[in-house]
Amino acid sequence: MQAGAARVAAPSGPRTVVLPTFNGARKQANLMPLVAMLLAREGIPVLIHGRHDFDSRISPFELFEALGLPVARNVDEASDRLASDRLAILPTEVIHPGLDAMMALRPRMGLRNSSHSVAKLLDPLPGRSVRVVAVTHPEYVDSMGEALPRLSADEGRALLMRASEGEAYLHLRRKAHLQGFANGQGLDLNPASNEDLDWTLSPACEPAANADFIRAILAGTEPLPPRIADQIAALRRLATA
Repeated sequence: MQAGAARVAAPSGPRTVVLPTFNGARKQANLMPLVAMLLAREGIPVLIHGRHDFDSRISPFELFEALGLPVARNVDEASDRLASDRLAILPTEVIHPGLDAMMALRPRMGLRNSSHSVAKLLDPLPGRSVRVVAVTHPEYVDSMGEALPRLSADEGRALLMRASEGEAYLHLRRKAHLQGFANGQGLDLNPASNEDLDWTLSPACEPAANADFIRAILAGTEPLPPRIADQIAALRRLATA
C-alpha cells in the first residue's frame, strides 16, 4: 500500500497529523473536523483523507462543505494548503486509487474487507507525519498495537485510539484510550485522571447544525469537551517532540 501511495509535501515545523475519515455521523455531532481545526489553529498541520459510501450516515464531506473547508483536487493543491492554511483534505482515491477501489466494494458485497483496516495506516508523508489510527472494536486495538511499533520504527509517529462512531475523535464520555508510538516505542498518552465523564453528547449531526456546533466551540461560546482537549494534547506531543 505504501509503495503505491502518492506523496504530499510536508510543510516545515511540526509533523503533519494524518486523520482518516470513512464513517461519518449517525447519532451525534462529528467532532473530527474540530480536532483538525484546533490543531491547525496552533500551527500543527493536518491532512484529512477519506471516502464515504454509507447511506445510513451523514458524509463527512458534507460537513466539510458546511464548514467552508475545501477539498483539494490533487496532491499539489493539498501540499499548498498545508503550507498556507495548515489544513488540507484529500479524497483517498487521489492518494491511492487502487486502495480506494477496494474500499468501494463494500456497498456491492455488503461487508467490509481488509482494505478498510489497512487504509487507516495510509501515510502520504512518511517520516514527517503522525498517523492517527482510530479503531472501534477491541480486537483491532490489539492488532494495530502490534503493527504500529514496527511501522513507526524508522522516524515514525502514530496515535492509536478508540474511535467515536468510527471517526477519529475520542468519545466524550468514555475513558480515553490514547497510545502513542514514536521510533518503535510505545507511549501512554492518556490523561492522569482517566475515568468516564458526565458530559452531554450533542445530537447535532446534520451538516449545518454540526458545523454551527463546531464553530461555537472554536469561538468559546460552547465549552471544549475534555476528551477533545486530551486528544489535542496527545497529538501536540507527538507532532512537536
